[in-house]
Amino acid sequence: MAQVSKSSRGSSAPPLAATLRRVERSAGSLASSSVVRMEETLPWFRALPAEQRSSVMLVAQAGIRSLVEWLRSGGNAAGTQELSDEVFAAAPRSLARSLTLTQTVQLIKVVIDVAESEVNELAATGEKEALAEAILKFSREIAFSAARVYARAAEVRGSWDARLQALLVDALLRGDSSDVLASRAAALGWADAPPVAVVVGRSPGGDHTAVLHAVYRAARRARVEVIGGVHGDRIVVVMGGAADPIASAEQLSGAFGDGPIVVGPAVQSLDHATESARAALAGYRAAPAWPGAPKPVAADALLPERALAGDPEARRALRTEVFGSLSRAGGSLLETLDAFFATGGVLESAARELYVHPNTVRYRLKRVAEVTGLSPLDGRDAFGLRMALAVGRLDPAG
Repeated sequence: MAQVSKSSRGSSAPPLAATLRRVERSAGSLASSSVVRMEETLPWFRALPAEQRSSVMLVAQAGIRSLVEWLRSGGNAAGTQELSDEVFAAAPRSLARSLTLTQTVQLIKVVIDVAESEVNELAATGEKEALAEAILKFSREIAFSAARVYARAAEVRGSWDARLQALLVDALLRGDSSDVLASRAAALGWADAPPVAVVVGRSPGGDHTAVLHAVYRAARRARVEVIGGVHGDRIVVVMGGAADPIASAEQLSGAFGDGPIVVGPAVQSLDHATESARAALAGYRAAPAWPGAPKPVAADALLPERALAGDPEARRALRTEVFGSLSRAGGSLLETLDAFFATGGVLESAARELYVHPNTVRYRLKRVAEVTGLSPLDGRDAFGLRMALAVGRLDPAG
């Protein structure tokens, strides 16, 4: 009976009791030795500001205290996560933003190496192997805790970035001032590499974060800078550094859903991206009127459909850049186009209508293509030219 009582008294004492007392007494010196070792072996640590080195000292001290508590509990798994998380709670949140995960792992390794090097002095007789094993297990828990800290920081940063991007895209679509756009873009680290173009397409659906991550992955492969947002059933993406916006948009197309993908005209910087966004959105709304449109398609290629849908910018472009160019060029180009379209696109019939040789008509049609970039002999271009003639005559004052 006395033997059972003795065993009960023995089980109430913490494991490694004698070693635990030694570790408690040496906690301060272990933390100091760890920081000295960091300064000796990690060049980047020496370059840290004094405030951040002091924060690392706090983390090292908290780590030793947590090790003591963990040893006192006998390595109780139920409280291990709480103890290991307390290590990083001792440092300000800014430390996680200042140090990379790799650097943090290096710091943990130094502390563990210092603790292991002192095992002979810290361990009581017969407890050396048990202490070394305990330190190894606890270091694993500290490593997992570091990963949790950085994972939480990444989630917070990702959520904040997503909100900032959504606000920037909103400001872009509203046409806010360039100062507002610049401040929000700077917060996201936007480099504003020219040219800049806006792409609009249908969202594939599902979680917005997952949709945008697919866009970012595609952008990294395409080597373009992007800021994106999901607006209802649409994805609006601002591309930077895309030398060929159509080709770059094609590389991003896998992240979009079914339906048209419209690329606004390239501009020099984010300050002017509102123009590209307006054109892309107008083109996206008008794109169903051209079922055979390529994917992606330039917003400027949809000028006729945009004009029919009531886009004033498209009407202005058709009036000034197409009809106006033909008017200024002279040479009976407008008259020739009228006759060519009136006769169903038959060159000889247009020549009889105009009382000129067919070669004259052929030459004038070639001039139309040179002046406007649209060939009357191409069905799609002819549609754009006819729309330009109508708009130009409806809005002569412009």
